[in-house]
Amino acid sequence: MIYSTTLESTGNLLPRQMIFAVLGLIGMFLLAFSDYRDLKKLTPWLYLLIILALGYVLFFGSAIRGSSRWVNLGFFQLQPAELAKLFMVIVMAKFLDKHGEKLKDFRYVLLSAVYIGIPALLILAEPDLGSALVLAGTWFAMLLFSPMKKKHLAILIAILILGLVVGWFFVMQDYQRQRVFTFINPDADPKGSGYNVIQSIIAVGSGGLWGRGLGRGFQSQLKFLPERQTDFIFASTAEELGLLGSLAVIGLFCLLFYRLVKTIKTSRDNFGMFLALGIFFMFFIQVLINIGMNIGILPVTGIPLPLLSYGGSSLLTTFLALGVIQSIVRHRKALKFGG
Repeated sequence: MIYSTTLESTGNLLPRQMIFAVLGLIGMFLLAFSDYRDLKKLTPWLYLLIILALGYVLFFGSAIRGSSRWVNLGFFQLQPAELAKLFMVIVMAKFLDKHGEKLKDFRYVLLSAVYIGIPALLILAEPDLGSALVLAGTWFAMLLFSPMKKKHLAILIAILILGLVVGWFFVMQDYQRQRVFTFINPDADPKGSGYNVIQSIIAVGSGGLWGRGLGRGFQSQLKFLPERQTDFIFASTAEELGLLGSLAVIGLFCLLFYRLVKTIKTSRDNFGMFLALGIFFMFFIQVLINIGMNIGILPVTGIPLPLLSYGGSSLLTTFLALGVIQSIVRHRKALKFGG
């Protein structure tokens, strides 16, 4: 799909994505044949690294389309917010494993919020609302499976609602608020803020059952569909591969989720369970939001579709996360067969 949606670009993006795929696969195999429990020792350094990287991006990063999200490494642009998703899963998995029953004390719940809040606020300041939502959503989902008390959960939800209200009036940019209004009524400004949503829905609907064929989508190939190789690649897929192609993509994601759930249930320790749980929700939230905004049932947010959207940082992070999962599975099997 990346090849198809960038056929008419000045230099197709497929070769670049293939380089990131190879690097990601190497990283995945290195992690798969390591011991995931060794990640516990690295959590302070991972946390410090991501805070420094996000701080650097915010103050010295390359600004593209009004957002400072990338570190220029010469041969490619690294987006620390993508790595932060995985790094914070590792940090929170250790936190939840280490404190366990202490999470019945609300102070430890707040402490976890501070841990996740610092990188989330740095990402939000870039501004990158989508990545901040994934970070916060993954943290909240992981907490739900901790020993936290129900009354503390209710307090936390109230705090989050208050935070959303404050964020709406004092943190969110005008264009971000406009996306919510556009979601409610995209036809109010069809040539402005509602354009992306309308074109995406048209692309999805015009694919029919079989699709128009690779490289033959009107909306994507004629560039009516914006960000057709990144945020709206699912709409491009639906247009060119049709309903059957879309269902195939969704089916593959469901298979991945099934395997992740199986890993969660059979992890040999709490740290592995929380790691797999966090990675599951990291993927699930991104897939849900991306496909939701492509078909017009969720507001447009800059979130890539894992393993499908163009983007080196996203692909690398996805493969590294899968490498961690493979390590959990490998050690689970070793325990099961007495190895």
